Amino acid sequence: MKIELTPIAYVKNDRKEVADDHWEAIISEITLAENIIEETFDGIEAFSHLEVIFYMDKVSDEKAKAQHRHPRNNPDLPKLGTFAQRNKNRPNKIGLTTVELLERNGRTLKVKRLDAIDGTPILDIKPVMREFEPKGDIRQPAWTQVIMKNYWK
Repeated sequence: MKIELTPIAYVKNDRKEVADDHWEAIISEITLAENIIEETFDGIEAFSHLEVIFYMDKVSDEKAKAQHRHPRNNPDLPKLGTFAQRNKNRPNKIGLTTVELLERNGRTLKVKRLDAIDGTPILDIKPVMREFEPKGDIRQPAWTQVIMKNYWK
């Protein structure tokens, strides 16, 4: 089965190159594609956070595959499968991040904590609702704290 998607919006920010850390200071604008009507954003400003699904188009096809490797290629960390990590080298190049919505200005959203570089195509945006959030405690291994230490700083 082949699936074809068309971007609904694009990212604009100061991050021009793919990088693993220091995303906290990046403020991004998400602007609707020309073929998407502005009214698709109506009511979105009532939400504090959004889930943004994007296509990591700058990942090379040769790296976009299921893998078994150390997170960030750090041999001090356990070797793990692609789906036990959140790295950019994924078979379908799909990224997902929960962002803080700062403001809406017509066809553009200003957001914080979007770890996508300038020009990244957006595939979908959904409001964050408590009812869809995980119930109970979230469990994760200790190594995740190592790789995330400077991600949002």
